[in-house]
This record gives sequence, structure tokens and C-alpha cells, in this order.
Amino acid sequence: MDSHLLRRTFLDFFAAREHVVVPSASLIPHDPSVLFTVAGMVPFKPYFLGEEMAPFRRATSIQKCMRAGGKHNDLDQIGKTSRHLTFFEMMGNFSFGDYFKEGAIPFAWKLVTEVLGLDPERLWVTVHLSDDDAEQIWLETTGVPRERIQRLDEDNWWQMGDTGPCGPCSEIYYDKGAEYGAEGGPAFGSDDRFLEIWNLVFMQYDRQRDGTLVPLPRPCIDTGAGLERIVPILQNHRSVFDTDLVYPILEEAQSLTGASYGRDGAKDVGLRIMADHARSTTFLMADGVIPTNDGRGYVLRRIIRRLIMRGRLLGADRPMMEPLVETVVRVMGESYPEIVTAKENIVELAVREEERFKATLTLGSGILEEAISGGGVSGGVAFKLHDTLGFPIELTTEIAAERGVPVDMEAFREEMEGQRERARSAGLGSAGARGDVSAAISVLEEHGRSEFTGYESTEDEGRLVALVEEEDGLSAYLDRTPFYPEGGGQVGDSGIISGDDFRLLVEETDQLVSGVIRHRITALEGSPRVGSLVHLRVDRERRERIRANHTATHLLHWALREVLGPHVKQQGSLVAPDRLRFDFSHWRPLEPEEIDRVEQLVLREVISNAPVVTEIEDKGSALKRGAVAFFGDRYQDVVRVVKAGDNSLELCGGTHLDRLGRIGMLKIVSESSIGANTRRVEALTQLEALASVQRSGRLLAGAEQIFPGGREKLLERMMAALERTKALESEVRRLRASEMARRAEELSRSAVGNSVVARIDGMSSSELRELALALKRYAVVERAVLAGAYDGKAVMVGMVRDQDGESASDMIRPVALAVGGGVGRQRELAVSGGRDLARLDDALRDLIAGLQQ
Repeated sequence: MDSHLLRRTFLDFFAAREHVVVPSASLIPHDPSVLFTVAGMVPFKPYFLGEEMAPFRRATSIQKCMRAGGKHNDLDQIGKTSRHLTFFEMMGNFSFGDYFKEGAIPFAWKLVTEVLGLDPERLWVTVHLSDDDAEQIWLETTGVPRERIQRLDEDNWWQMGDTGPCGPCSEIYYDKGAEYGAEGGPAFGSDDRFLEIWNLVFMQYDRQRDGTLVPLPRPCIDTGAGLERIVPILQNHRSVFDTDLVYPILEEAQSLTGASYGRDGAKDVGLRIMADHARSTTFLMADGVIPTNDGRGYVLRRIIRRLIMRGRLLGADRPMMEPLVETVVRVMGESYPEIVTAKENIVELAVREEERFKATLTLGSGILEEAISGGGVSGGVAFKLHDTLGFPIELTTEIAAERGVPVDMEAFREEMEGQRERARSAGLGSAGARGDVSAAISVLEEHGRSEFTGYESTEDEGRLVALVEEEDGLSAYLDRTPFYPEGGGQVGDSGIISGDDFRLLVEETDQLVSGVIRHRITALEGSPRVGSLVHLRVDRERRERIRANHTATHLLHWALREVLGPHVKQQGSLVAPDRLRFDFSHWRPLEPEEIDRVEQLVLREVISNAPVVTEIEDKGSALKRGAVAFFGDRYQDVVRVVKAGDNSLELCGGTHLDRLGRIGMLKIVSESSIGANTRRVEALTQLEALASVQRSGRLLAGAEQIFPGGREKLLERMMAALERTKALESEVRRLRASEMARRAEELSRSAVGNSVVARIDGMSSSELRELALALKRYAVVERAVLAGAYDGKAVMVGMVRDQDGESASDMIRPVALAVGGGVGRQRELAVSGGRDLARLDDALRDLIAGLQQ
């Protein structure tokens, strides 16, 4: 059975048993606790936690997963084993308070034995030490003999965290045979022989803070069957790398490097790494991850560079990324059409990253090789490779370990901490948390979700259901509200809540738990009371400007994709009342002509005054219609689709105008880089855009007054003036250097012994420094102190030629102290100054007298 048929067979089996087939979610999860989607249950986590109501009782999916980076990291195992992969597919079936063990166990057994045809005599089962129920169901419903059911402890217990949903699990293992190792079943036999192929998680308890297990009112089922574990069994291969999932990519790696798979263990590791990493690169980029220096982008960059390094070590002397990506698309594209659609963009990004790494690879390899030949890689060398040349530290340690050479990781970490400290000092530290969710969860449990009515109106009546005193102020929760909570890049609403005898200022609105809207308030009059009926009024003018900027953001996103290409994907946004900001994937600055074209496309849409239509529909059908999903947003299965004019179609929960003409105009005011392959555009709309254009017009008019002659050739006249200024500045520098040389020569002739001490007024400290350097060219002068009055203060510079004797700081210290100044510890050249100018002459005379003794 090939892998495509296995996918269809699995989904069809559960669809026939009333499971809703849920398409794979992105590898970029909405769960901030994990870097990537690491398991099939991750997209369903809000349902298991009770944060959201599941829209179905039963579901099945084949989920794209990634375990590389963060706390779920298999990267270092890749290539060394026959089963580890960074990118993999997790087949699963899920029950949300519907069937439990009595359904999950027979489903799994029937599919594995009757549908997939695995030999029941080669299957083993494990259950938790405490789970008598599961063992009994296995015995009664499947016929598995008791001697092939084993009890495990921690390996058969699943929990989401220290508290919350948890429960026992039960696993199915396949016995690959005596040639793979010792017998004894999963509990006592060889890991290579007994291969776990399916894990059934029985989510039946809620662990309290004191460790108590409280039964859940609606137990759930979460199962995961590794597709890459089952395919080798069905295709009678020893390893996933020999199957139709990976071997064609492995063949391409052999072609690129000239290495042959299966002849050399060390080379096999490298080839397996190349094949695995090509898969990971393709799927990560298809889901919008781009190479950067932090987070997911750093993991992707490390994966690509690891692949390239392995290819080079195996003998590859030509570009690798394009043929490898194209092979992955050919192998996997039928099941994942998104990588076919994104292929051109993936290839372009991957090739650019390969070229970028090649530029430093030769230099970096030389530095690393030199360190390895010396018997060890110091922390400083490792840090230079990592920070300056882009060698991931993991790659350095991996190569060094293979050569039997240590890396001083303690010194490396000290270098990294020093860098982080410098960043913190520069104000680059991370922001604090947005607040404690416990209050919002309590509101959810007691009162349910807030009904948001702000799409239809900016005013409404509601009931105040909770007031919460938090560290930074008071928060109000209501049963219904027109206040939009911050989300999807759009800032939250502000306004007024009025009761019979109190008025509250709503300063901002957000939601820490989905659907529970928090109003951050300040009391203007009276004291609010829980249970009060209130009138809620959003600041309508502010909301209108936010709506204009949000709708304009959609047009901007569309226009950027039109001008730059379909690789443009949102990486972040801000929709505020006074401006909008849009971050997107792109690898170079926009040309002025491109910015003009984007503005023109947006303005054309605005002039059309086309309607903005919002529809509620199934997410799958919306995506098939071409709707664009925004990065980082969580979408339900039923979504809001915003159609802004004839060209922009996006999934969006924000507030929008009803017609494009109300945007007025859009003006891009800045375009910049915010990281590798990520650009940021900031723009204004409506009156703010007009004000920006007017400011530019006034600046232009002012420039025209300075450079008269009409606007048509204004730039030419300004450039000509700039060139004349540069020429004059160059001439001034030449004359100044000549004057400094002349004065230095005069001073050298006035030297007493080998010393020069002189008062020279009217020169700044930098000019005195320049003169001292000129004086240093004369061998007769071994040391000098030049001082004078400048801008009402004393300034001075000291110079010495002999580095073994008195320092420049020592030379000028008596003079500096006399005029109320200080001095550092400079050896050859020291600068100082002070406010007590009246004492300068006496101090210089004392210095001369001291030198003459």
C-alpha cells in the first residue's frame, strides 16, 4: 500500500464511522506553548481545555507535524536512526465527550488488522498500571491474548501540563522480528524490534494543584498513529527512508553528492539528514516560515544550513536546494497541494538562503577546521562562527563531536549572555505578559462567553457580570458588548459604560480567553456594581478610523502580492486609529516605483467605492475560494470572510468599512527591514494621509524657495548643490590639513627638549586632537600637551610617543584637575576639559616647570 492510499484509507475508515474529516492545520500553531504543531491534537487543544466548544463530537485528521526546536526537538536524532524525522504526519481520531475507551480500542484494532492487514500475532498492547478498564476492553473486544498486553507506568500516562487534563494511554506495538533485537515485548524487549505505531490517549481526569485527580465530566479521546511508522511495515521496508515517502528524495541527494546509500554508515547519516531536511524546509516555507535569526525562522535557517553543510561534506559541488525542493513537491504534492502552489516561492527563498550561506561557508569552514585541528573549539571561536558567520552552534558542536573534539560551551554561553545583556541595555528586552487568565476563565465557567454585538452597532445594553481588581487596574466583564477586543492586529475599542449612578471610561478592550471580553476601565463617576444593567457606547469616531485602516490593510496586502508576488505573506500587523503597520515576507527593500505601484493599486480600489461584504461560511469552502488567512490568527470552522472590492478576500474577525471609498486615500510613509526576509510597511489613511501629503508638499515648496527654478528639475539642482558642497568640504579639509601641518611644524620647532606645551585658543577638542596627531609625525617631539579656551571652557589634549613610559593621561592629569576636569586611562592620546578656564595658564606654567626639572 503506497502512502497516498494509506492516507485515504485511514480518513475513509473514520468518516464512515461519523467522524468529521478535519484538514491538516498549519505547522505554525496558535498555541504559544509550542514552537510548531508537534502532534495531531494541537489544533484541538482549545476543545480539550474547554476554552472553546468543539463544533463536532467526532473528528479525524492527518496532521502535518514538526519536531525541531523548542522542548519537542528530534533534530539531533535525524539520520542516526531509521525512524526519526523532523517533519512527519500524525493520523488520528478524536472524541469530544462522545465515545471513550469502549469505542477507541475496537476502532484502532479493526483498522490495523482488518483494513491495513497487519498480522495480529505480531501486535502487542501496553496499558497503564492503573488502567484495568482498558485491559479488559482489549481482552473482550479484540481477542489480544493476555500475555501480549503489558503494563507500563509513566510511558503510558499522558498529561498536558502539571495541572489540567490528563489520563492513561494505551499503545499498539508491531513486532518487527527477532533480527531486530531481543524479545520480551515493548516493556522488556528491544526498542528497534518493538515499534510503537498507535497511541490511544484516554483523557479522563483533571489534575488539581495538589495532585488530586478529579474525573472529567466528559472524557475525551485523542489518538495518534504515525504514518511514517506504519508505511515501512505495509511496504515491507526496514526504514522510513526506504519508502515512497522519502526514498525519491534520498535518490536526489545521492545524485547531488555522488554518495551511494547503504555502503557507508557515516555517509548514510548525511544522506538521511539531507532528505529529511528537504521535507522540513519545503513544508515550513509553504506554511509561511522564512529563514531568520530567531524563533521558527532560526530553526528553519539551521535546518537549511545543516542540509547544505552535509551535502558539501558528502561532495556536492553544485546548488542543492532547488532540485531537492522540487523532488519533495513531486513526492508529496498530491496529498498537500499547498506545496505545489507555493513551489516557486519556496524554491526562490531556499535558493537565496543557500547562496547566502555559501558566501560565508568557505570562511567559516576554514575557521572551524583550524580550531578542530588545534584540538578544541574555544567559546570565542564558536561564538564568532554563530554570531558573525551564521554557523548555528548546534552545527559546530555536531561537526566537532564527529571529529572527537570538544567545544567550550560554557565560554560560548558566557559570550551569548554578554550579547543578550548588551541587547537588554539597548532596550531590546521582551515585553511582559498581558495578564493572568485565571479571572477570565472563572468568568467563562460562571457566566459563559460575552456576546459581541459590535459588528452591527457601536452602542448596546448589557449586564455587568464581573468586576476584577488586577495589578494594573480594574477590569469589567459583560454578558454582551459592542466593544471589539484586541485581536488580529486590530487594537481594542475604547468608550463609555454608563449605569444608573456610575460612568466608566473603557480605556482598552481585549480577551485573554477566547470569547471572554475584558474591558480595562477607570471609574469617572460613582461606583460600579456587579449585576447592573448598563449602556455601552464605543468611541464611534475612533472606531471609524480603525475600520478605515483595517480595510485599507486588506487592500495593501492584496496590492503587495500583486506587485511583489504571491510569496508575500503577513508576518504581523497593527491596525490603530492613527496608522496601520503591515509586516510581510520579502527579502529586499521595495523600490520607489514598487511603492508607487502599490499605492496606485490601492487608490484604484478606493476610487471604485466598491462595497465591503462580510459573509459567514465554512472555513474550508472559504479557503477554496481563495480567501487569505492572516498569520497567527485562530479560526473556527465557521469563519467571517471579508470581501473588500473585487480583488481582496480574507478571513478576518475585525471591523471594517461598508464601502472602499470611505478610506479616502492611503499613503505609505515608511518601508524598512525588521529582520531577515521580513519587511515592514507603515501607512496612513483618510485625513492622516492627507496631512502627510500636505507636509511633503510644504517641504517641497520650501526646497523650491532655496533652489529656485521650478519643480521639474528641482532634484537635479539639489544634487548639483550637494556636489558643490562636497567639493568645498573636500577643499576645506585639504586646507585644514595643510594648516594643521604648518602649525605642527611651528610647534615642533618650539619644543623644549622633547616636549611641547602650548596654549592655543579657539580650537575644539577634536581640532586639538587632530593637531596633536600631526605633531606626532615629528620625531623630535616625544610628548605634548595642547590646551586652550573654546566656547568658554578649557579644552586640552595630551600625546606621548613612548608607550613604555608616562601615558598621555598622566601628562594632562595635573592640568585637567586644575581646571576642574577629569581624565581616563588613555596611553598615546588623551582628551579632557574643564570649566575653570582662569586657572589654565597657571596649570600650564606648572607643567612646563615640572618638565624642565
